[in-house]
Amino acid sequence: MLSKKEKELLEGAWERLTPVAKYIGADALLRMFTTVPGSKTYFSHLDIRPGSDHLFTHGKKIVLAIAEGAQNIGRLTETLAPLQTLHAYLLRIDPSNFKHFSHCMLIALAVHMGEDFSEVLHAAMDKYLSAFAAVLAEKYR
Repeated sequence: MLSKKEKELLEGAWERLTPVAKYIGADALLRMFTTVPGSKTYFSHLDIRPGSDHLFTHGKKIVLAIAEGAQNIGRLTETLAPLQTLHAYLLRIDPSNFKHFSHCMLIALAVHMGEDFSEVLHAAMDKYLSAFAAVLAEKYR
């Protein structure tokens, strides 16, 4: 799926992004809540207003999980197994939200990284986030 160069690009990008994970994650979540309002139903127990602690905390969890997966791309299914179970069986998240979130994450990354979000990194990140979303949705089949 990804070339060696793309994997190296992703690993390096996520290493630089983890210190600001809460901001990127919160931005991506807000974008998803705006473009897919139905996705907010899964967060009714949290304060998801812009700038809220819950939004930053959950956004950071998501970004750190994505970053961890990027460090173990060859073992993505194993790395994400606990999240697959959580989202499919306990939270019962509509799996289409994973694709929506991936798209929102790409936009949040582009905004945050600016010129550092090169065309090559964009393509690699899109491939990776698509794989991430697909792996999370595997338990639904």
